[in-house]
Amino acid sequence: MKYLIIFFSAFLLVACKKDKETVSDSTKTDSTNIINDSVKSDVQNTNIEIGVIPFPKEIKECSCYFAKNKADFENEKYIYADDAGKTAYMMLDGKRLAMNLISSSDMEVDEQLTKEIENENYKISVKGKKIKHEEALLFEGTLTIEKPDGSKTTMPIYGECGC
Repeated sequence: MKYLIIFFSAFLLVACKKDKETVSDSTKTDSTNIINDSVKSDVQNTNIEIGVIPFPKEIKECSCYFAKNKADFENEKYIYADDAGKTAYMMLDGKRLAMNLISSSDMEVDEQLTKEIENENYKISVKGKKIKHEEALLFEGTLTIEKPDGSKTTMPIYGECGC
């Protein structure tokens, strides 16, 4: 009888330990999912397709142009370009667009860069912070694109403005 009690106690101890391990394993999985979800929230992607464009031939002098990151910028994989005045160029949903700039900050004076572009299909906001001033001004920031149906895409950008 004594051995039966010891055996039963040992069995319960092992069974309880397995339950705790199972709970902690699912906690690890859940925390991993939470981390992955928080990473995804930095870049909000909906059904707006943003394509790479070559540097626009229409731009002759001063310009701003941005890529998704520094590596893409160095490889000339631009997603946005403007003539630092009136027209912005992007490839959205498979179409190359030339859109009118509504407003733009003075990059020589401000440490912050802001641009607003709008047409009947898209509302685009470019926001950046000056990170370096050499021949051109380097910026890091975000590009936000909204459609009238409420879909929205926000992504980081890296690029420069200069003449």
